[in-house]
Amino acid sequence: MKRDFTRLLDITRDELLSLLERARSLKELRTRNTSYKPLKDKTIALLFEKASTRTRVSFEVGVLELGGHTIYLSSKDTQLSRGEPLRDTARVLSRYVHGIVVRTFRQQDVEELARFSSVPVINGLSDSFHPCQILSDLFTIKEFGKDLSKAKIAFVGDGNNVANSWVEAAILLDLHLSVATPPAYMPEASLLERARKNRGFHFTTDPKEAVRDADVINTDVWVSMGEKETAEKKKAFEGYSVNEELLAHAKKDAIVMHCLPAKRGEEIEDAVLERFADVIFTQSENRLHVQKALLEWLLGGRE
Repeated sequence: MKRDFTRLLDITRDELLSLLERARSLKELRTRNTSYKPLKDKTIALLFEKASTRTRVSFEVGVLELGGHTIYLSSKDTQLSRGEPLRDTARVLSRYVHGIVVRTFRQQDVEELARFSSVPVINGLSDSFHPCQILSDLFTIKEFGKDLSKAKIAFVGDGNNVANSWVEAAILLDLHLSVATPPAYMPEASLLERARKNRGFHFTTDPKEAVRDADVINTDVWVSMGEKETAEKKKAFEGYSVNEELLAHAKKDAIVMHCLPAKRGEEIEDAVLERFADVIFTQSENRLHVQKALLEWLLGGRE
């Protein structure tokens, strides 16, 4: 049966944990320069409406290393730019390729593509969710010695796609997650309502409260791609910057994470990013490994 990955809640807790474990094995294979080609003779379409560095390169390299091929399509490269319905594009593309990775603005477009495609669809990013990033974040947290069942994870900043996906991760794994955003920039209300049923979940508008005794602090840009930066929004995020003052409220051995690209001096202090550069750039690298595990699971025939 075809499976899609449009958001974290598309998979089960056990499937998520299995993907993280498989990513560890695939990373080890790469370190040993061991050839492994479960996607041999398979082609993956990368349908990107948004510009990308990490998502595009990590998927292209990942597919190549698994033995497959990619076709990169920006929206202007297809008939979508001339008004072809997305459902028709989905039906056509899925007759040619074995899987589709989509990076777009509207989550509804990801879901429509998945509904009409006969091959697996992976959400590389939408305005609502960034599930591949959270797979990488969870993997990185484990890799840096934190126990997901015990660690306190804080997210500070904009209640954007990354925050929404973190809330979904908390729902799936019953994480001890504390989210702090300004009142006007909260994650999706329906997700917050569902997450609050978990004893370990907490939402606040106070960043210091969120990071108190945290093992992990996560943040993201305040202004997402395609969104206009305004003085009003910038003012709303005063006090939400991950700086040394905020870090003083976390555990002494806490790690800081950022999915990148970062607006240094805004959501994260330059010195803090450099101090935790090993974590943050490993977090970026790990996109490759978790996505390879995802591609193998959806397309390579591995249970």
